[in-house]
Amino acid sequence: MVSGLKKLILFIFLLLAAAGNTLTGQVVPVVPSDTIGISSFNKAQKDLPDYINLLLKKKTEVKIDTAKKKSLGPFYSPFPYIGYTMVTGAVVGFTQNISFYSHRSDDAKISSILINDVYSQYHQYINIVNSNLWLHNDKFNLEGDWRYYKFPTNTFGLGSKTSLNDADAVDYSHLRIYETIMGKIAGNLTGGIGYNLDYHWNLKEINQSPDNITMLDKYGLKQTSTSSGFTINLQFDNRLNANNPSKGTYINFQLRNNLQAMGSNANWQSLVFDARYYIKTSEETGNVLAFWSYNWITVSGAPPYFDLPSTGMDTYNNTGRGYVESRFRGLDLAYAEAEYRFRLTKNGLLGGVVFANASTVSEWPGDEYEKINPGTGFGLRIKMNKQSNSNLCVDYGIGTGGSRGFSFNLNEVF
Repeated sequence: MVSGLKKLILFIFLLLAAAGNTLTGQVVPVVPSDTIGISSFNKAQKDLPDYINLLLKKKTEVKIDTAKKKSLGPFYSPFPYIGYTMVTGAVVGFTQNISFYSHRSDDAKISSILINDVYSQYHQYINIVNSNLWLHNDKFNLEGDWRYYKFPTNTFGLGSKTSLNDADAVDYSHLRIYETIMGKIAGNLTGGIGYNLDYHWNLKEINQSPDNITMLDKYGLKQTSTSSGFTINLQFDNRLNANNPSKGTYINFQLRNNLQAMGSNANWQSLVFDARYYIKTSEETGNVLAFWSYNWITVSGAPPYFDLPSTGMDTYNNTGRGYVESRFRGLDLAYAEAEYRFRLTKNGLLGGVVFANASTVSEWPGDEYEKINPGTGFGLRIKMNKQSNSNLCVDYGIGTGGSRGFSFNLNEVF
């Protein structure tokens, strides 16, 4: 049951997500100026490959469709890197974005496949393939989140009142297969069904004394866990380019029903509400004010510990900048973030962002929200592909209790 306080807090987060539409009094229209195909604007823009070609004294040639002045792609953005994040320590990685259009139209939506491979100093291996594909003149949308983790890391217990001193070293392997197919209902509204699988194995705490009972022990530690079930999805999306939206609205509801009949250890259900709103503050600069609300509620049952709602475990691992991944975990999660994106160079090669967020998870074994944890920070944007409008994102976030650190993305955080 959702308590009165929880209902109030959840309402506030949902209200924030809808604030953009209520302020304007209308749904943000999709206009051709948001397209990413070949245009006079894009001709004036520069990306990192332009400067690499300049150094190599190579001429760049852009193929233009003479009928619509728009290339279908594919637009490929590979990026090998070394870096440092709070959850991985020093890393070496290779990330790739492949974007394309399925048809030629001023209001065509861009499809993308994002692949990320990472190996860290803590001997973590991460492989993630995220896909967002628009097919048959944008009448069908396929969304996928496939990943494999070999992941020694820390967990910090349950609730929003935990500290970095509560770190509990754990190790596990994780296979995730999420796939959803949605069809057009009307306009930019789609709906459909999907399948979600989370399988964890070789779960263990590291260097724990038998006399030390951790929160993970209290919740129930098993060597393996399986969550398997179907999803029901409803989505509104009038953004033309999810890689780097400049205007529009995205709202997604997903009800996940995990069933023992489909291989789950237990029956449990969860609801995810994800809402995003973008305002282009200047046509000249392309600066954007963006809002995000992400809410993840356990409707019934008891998910396995590592399938509980937690910060940083959304599709692109982006909630909770300023905190290590899965820093806060509980039966329910409410999250809100605002970000201002601005141009640093006129040719679009460099940009910057400032952001602020707030998260809260319910306290266990109850279901009350009792503390909000804020985060803030700033970041640099480097244009990797001007045709798909893909950016390399380097952010520095600051949380409470001494939490701070870098995060990296290819494409905007939300």
